[in-house]
Amino acid sequence: MKLSDFKSILNQIETIEFTLPDGSLIPQHFHITEVGQLDKRFIDCGSVLRKVSVINFQLYTADDFDHRLSVQKMKSLLDKSEKALLLDDLEIEIEYQSDTIGKYALGFEQSRFTLVATQTDCLAKDECVVPNISKSKTAAPTTSCTSDSCCC
Repeated sequence: MKLSDFKSILNQIETIEFTLPDGSLIPQHFHITEVGQLDKRFIDCGSVLRKVSVINFQLYTADDFDHRLSVQKMKSLLDKSEKALLLDDLEIEIEYQSDTIGKYALGFEQSRFTLVATQTDCLAKDECVVPNISKSKTAAPTTSCTSDSCCC
Protein backbone atom coordinates (compact mmCIF):
# COMPACT_ATOMS: atom_id res chain seq x y z
CA MET A 1 0.00 0.00 0.00
CA LYS A 2 1.29 3.43 -0.93
CA LEU A 3 1.26 6.43 1.37
CA SER A 4 -1.55 8.07 -0.64
CA ASP A 5 -3.68 4.91 -0.21
CA PHE A 6 -3.05 4.92 3.54
CA LYS A 7 -4.07 8.57 3.81
CA SER A 8 -7.21 7.93 1.76
CA ILE A 9 -8.22 5.07 4.07
CA LEU A 10 -7.67 7.31 7.11
CA ASN A 11 -10.45 9.52 5.72
CA GLN A 12 -12.85 6.55 5.77
CA ILE A 13 -12.23 4.98 9.20
CA GLU A 14 -12.87 6.03 12.79
CA THR A 15 -10.19 4.02 14.60
CA ILE A 16 -6.76 2.69 13.65
CA GLU A 17 -6.21 -1.02 14.15
CA PHE A 18 -3.44 -3.29 12.90
CA THR A 19 -3.50 -7.08 12.65
CA LEU A 20 -0.52 -9.40 12.39
CA PRO A 21 -0.25 -12.03 9.65
CA ASP A 22 -1.66 -14.67 12.06
CA GLY A 23 -4.81 -12.53 12.51
CA SER A 24 -4.07 -11.35 16.05
CA LEU A 25 -4.52 -7.68 16.83
CA ILE A 26 -1.65 -5.41 17.73
CA PRO A 27 -2.62 -3.94 21.13
CA GLN A 28 -4.61 -0.75 20.73
CA HIS A 29 -2.15 1.20 22.88
CA PHE A 30 0.61 0.95 20.22
CA HIS A 31 2.70 3.97 19.34
CA ILE A 32 4.15 4.95 15.99
CA THR A 33 7.66 5.83 17.09
CA GLU A 34 9.05 6.61 13.64
CA VAL A 35 7.84 7.75 10.25
CA GLY A 36 10.49 8.03 7.59
CA GLN A 37 11.62 7.33 4.08
CA LEU A 38 14.23 4.59 3.81
CA ASP A 39 16.45 4.42 0.75
CA LYS A 40 18.41 1.22 0.23
CA ARG A 41 21.13 1.03 -2.42
CA PHE A 42 22.70 -2.34 -3.06
CA ILE A 43 24.19 -4.69 -5.59
CA ASP A 44 22.39 -7.98 -6.05
CA CYS A 45 24.15 -11.31 -6.59
CA GLY A 46 23.99 -10.73 -10.35
CA SER A 47 26.04 -7.53 -9.95
CA VAL A 48 23.07 -5.27 -10.75
CA LEU A 49 23.00 -1.97 -8.85
CA ARG A 50 19.56 -1.46 -7.31
CA LYS A 51 17.72 1.11 -5.23
CA VAL A 52 14.60 0.53 -3.19
CA SER A 53 12.78 3.29 -1.33
CA VAL A 54 9.89 2.84 1.12
CA ILE A 55 7.97 4.84 3.66
CA ASN A 56 8.64 3.25 7.03
CA PHE A 57 6.39 3.25 10.09
CA GLN A 58 7.76 1.74 13.28
CA LEU A 59 5.01 0.41 15.55
CA TYR A 60 5.88 -0.02 19.20
CA THR A 61 3.87 -1.38 22.10
CA ALA A 62 4.82 -0.26 25.60
CA ASP A 63 3.20 -0.31 29.02
CA ASP A 64 1.30 2.91 28.29
CA PHE A 65 -2.13 1.24 28.27
CA ASP A 66 -4.04 4.51 28.11
CA HIS A 67 -2.48 5.55 24.80
CA ARG A 68 -4.67 5.38 21.69
CA LEU A 69 -3.53 6.78 18.37
CA SER A 70 -6.49 8.58 16.85
CA VAL A 71 -7.06 9.01 13.15
CA GLN A 72 -6.62 12.78 13.56
CA LYS A 73 -3.31 12.37 15.39
CA MET A 74 -2.09 10.01 12.65
CA LYS A 75 -3.08 12.50 9.95
CA SER A 76 -1.22 15.24 11.81
CA LEU A 77 1.88 13.04 12.17
CA LEU A 78 1.81 12.29 8.44
CA ASP A 79 1.37 15.97 7.52
CA LYS A 80 4.39 16.92 9.64
CA SER A 81 6.43 14.02 8.25
CA GLU A 82 5.60 14.84 4.63
CA LYS A 83 6.58 18.48 5.08
CA ALA A 84 9.74 17.90 7.11
CA LEU A 85 11.04 14.88 5.19
CA LEU A 86 9.62 15.61 1.72
CA LEU A 87 8.19 12.10 1.59
CA ASP A 88 7.46 10.53 -1.77
CA ASP A 89 4.31 8.50 -2.46
CA LEU A 90 5.97 5.14 -1.89
CA GLU A 91 4.98 1.73 -0.59
CA ILE A 92 4.69 1.57 3.19
CA GLU A 93 6.81 -0.85 5.18
CA ILE A 94 5.91 -1.55 8.80
CA GLU A 95 8.46 -2.48 11.46
CA TYR A 96 7.05 -4.28 14.48
CA GLN A 97 8.78 -6.02 17.36
CA SER A 98 8.14 -9.72 17.85
CA ASP A 99 11.00 -12.17 18.45
CA THR A 100 13.08 -9.71 16.44
CA ILE A 101 12.16 -6.63 14.45
CA GLY A 102 9.83 -7.83 11.73
CA LYS A 103 9.33 -5.97 8.46
CA TYR A 104 5.93 -6.19 6.85
CA ALA A 105 4.07 -4.88 3.85
CA LEU A 106 0.76 -3.17 4.58
CA GLY A 107 -2.71 -4.17 3.48
CA PHE A 108 -6.27 -3.30 4.51
CA GLU A 109 -9.11 -5.75 5.19
CA GLN A 110 -12.35 -5.55 7.14
CA SER A 111 -11.72 -2.01 8.47
CA ARG A 112 -8.24 -2.90 9.76
CA PHE A 113 -4.74 -2.41 8.48
CA THR A 114 -3.01 -5.74 8.05
CA LEU A 115 0.68 -6.48 8.37
CA VAL A 116 1.55 -8.74 5.44
CA ALA A 117 4.49 -11.11 5.79
CA THR A 118 7.32 -10.54 3.34
CA GLN A 119 9.97 -12.94 2.10
CA THR A 120 13.53 -12.67 0.88
CA ASP A 121 14.23 -13.76 -2.68
CA CYS A 122 17.06 -13.90 -5.17
CA LEU A 123 16.78 -10.91 -7.50
CA ALA A 124 19.09 -12.34 -10.17
CA LYS A 125 17.69 -15.82 -10.76
CA ASP A 126 18.62 -15.64 -14.43
CA GLU A 127 22.26 -15.06 -13.41
CA CYS A 128 22.56 -17.51 -10.54
CA VAL A 129 22.77 -21.23 -10.33
CA VAL A 130 20.73 -21.47 -7.15
CA PRO A 131 18.68 -24.66 -7.29
CA ASN A 132 14.97 -24.59 -6.59
CA ILE A 133 15.05 -26.51 -3.31
CA SER A 134 12.17 -27.30 -1.02
CA LYS A 135 12.41 -25.27 2.18
CA SER A 136 11.87 -28.46 4.15
CA LYS A 137 14.04 -28.73 7.24
CA THR A 138 14.91 -32.29 6.24
CA ALA A 139 16.15 -31.38 2.77
CA ALA A 140 19.81 -32.19 2.37
CA PRO A 141 21.97 -29.15 1.65
CA THR A 142 23.37 -28.99 -1.84
CA THR A 143 26.12 -26.90 -3.31
CA SER A 144 25.63 -25.45 -6.76
CA CYS A 145 28.45 -22.96 -6.79
CA THR A 146 30.71 -23.18 -9.76
CA SER A 147 33.69 -21.11 -10.74
CA ASP A 148 31.55 -19.22 -13.28
CA SER A 149 28.71 -18.52 -10.84
CA CYS A 150 28.35 -14.93 -9.72
CA CYS A 151 26.34 -15.85 -6.65
CA CYS A 152 28.99 -17.55 -4.53
